Amino acid sequence: MQTKIPCVLMRGGTSRGPFFLTSDLPSDPKQRDAVLLATMGSPHQYQVDGIGGSISLTSKVAMISRSKQPGADVDYLFAQVSVNEALVDTKPNCGNMLVAVGPFAIEAGLVPAKHPETAVRIYNVNTQALVEAVVQTPNGRVTYAGDAGIDGVPGTAAPVKINFESAIGAVTGKLLPTGKPLDVIDGIEVSCVDVAMPVVLMRAEDLGKTGHETAAELDADKALFERMEAIRRKAGVLMGMGDVSKLVVPKLGLLSKPRKGGTITSRFFVPDACHKAHPVTGTVCIASACAIPGTVAFQLVKLPPPPQGIVKIEHPSGVIAIDLDADFTNGKQVMRRAALIRTARRIFEGNVLVPQEVWAGNEERDAGREAEREAAAA
Repeated sequence: MQTKIPCVLMRGGTSRGPFFLTSDLPSDPKQRDAVLLATMGSPHQYQVDGIGGSISLTSKVAMISRSKQPGADVDYLFAQVSVNEALVDTKPNCGNMLVAVGPFAIEAGLVPAKHPETAVRIYNVNTQALVEAVVQTPNGRVTYAGDAGIDGVPGTAAPVKINFESAIGAVTGKLLPTGKPLDVIDGIEVSCVDVAMPVVLMRAEDLGKTGHETAAELDADKALFERMEAIRRKAGVLMGMGDVSKLVVPKLGLLSKPRKGGTITSRFFVPDACHKAHPVTGTVCIASACAIPGTVAFQLVKLPPPPQGIVKIEHPSGVIAIDLDADFTNGKQVMRRAALIRTARRIFEGNVLVPQEVWAGNEERDAGREAEREAAAA
């Protein structure tokens, strides 16, 4: 026997994963994590017994509910499900999966659609940050068709506008978690920055790289990963995060000067592989770091004073652009705008099946599901 759980598979930006109504999952975190592991087919190299895609970009989960937070429409809890370990991490956020939260919430009946577009205020439970997503809803219906293209995703789709409004200190509570824009770990200059996502930034050349290698070339360099992981773990302690050996945060970024007309080049690690494109939260963090005096990023580029305007980050699949207006000079910590254009798509909807020995379902789940259905129909 197996338990049916309603689920929608969605692509958000360059990531993909199942979206659930929170009420359709167990309320107990440990049991919920067991369900998510069974859903994705982890731990297994190919996730062959679940719906995961065998890489971190396609082993992600979004859980959505009506929000009780002031000024927010929905709550979004993100989970990174490890491919090879029985581990579910809800500490980080995923800005790419976040792109699909607005369309999902509207079609689930959690937010009423307007013509021609609908603003959805999203409270990210992981980082306690508020983000606004503007979804195209002509005639009061979500549309996925459009002419917006993003590097790393084939074709075009309807644009989803994302604006981070409270991203500073997303996980650690501090813009510069170590208290300094520059630290030295294992002889390497690093900048530990927390805007939308805590990231440890380094110059690629300091690690013997150009910073323009392909993701596959970097993934093949096992010695590089061992060296970066040692730095990441020590940085985690300096950032007040403790032992991060079993966590996917902080992330890692290798930076270099651009070659194709961008502002800066980034190779972003998640952290056990190089991102084939670039994460949204990582984009917000690196663009912000470019405006923080003294950081590795600041030393590589020269941004104009705020409003800075469009910051272009070159990555393995092309370029991701962000409209930035932030002031981190003279002790200030002001972010007025960090906006991106991304796309999303609803891929399939139905039920995911998990073995009953993992979870047999319960009356609480059924009652919660019925309440959501009634609210959606009202």
